[in-house]
Amino acid sequence: MSGFKRADRVADLIKIEIADILLKQVRDPRIGVLTITGVKVSDDLRSARVFFVEFGKNECGDEVKEGLKKASGFLRRELGRRLQLRYAPELFFSYDPSFAYGERIEELIAEIHEKEQPE
Repeated sequence: MSGFKRADRVADLIKIEIADILLKQVRDPRIGVLTITGVKVSDDLRSARVFFVEFGKNECGDEVKEGLKKASGFLRRELGRRLQLRYAPELFFSYDPSFAYGERIEELIAEIHEKEQPE
């Protein structure tokens, strides 16, 4: 028996499928290029929180959030077709600030290294 919960396995499948759908089928110019960083699914598989970052940006604009909100019905319908689940989970999108945080830490480390360099 596997040590992973079913919700975790379904979350991985949802992450892969949403990334594919956004890349190939969603044509909303507000969305642009997104990276799906993670998915958290409730234990009853009825809702999923999808975490994303916008490629090349440290912040997420309101137009991206609005575009994802508008596309959530289409995404849910496509997930229902692709995944063999009794219910397609309701999708909630959240910006993932961890990439901007990591980039800021790298900048600070680079600054420290520059200051330590003898001239």
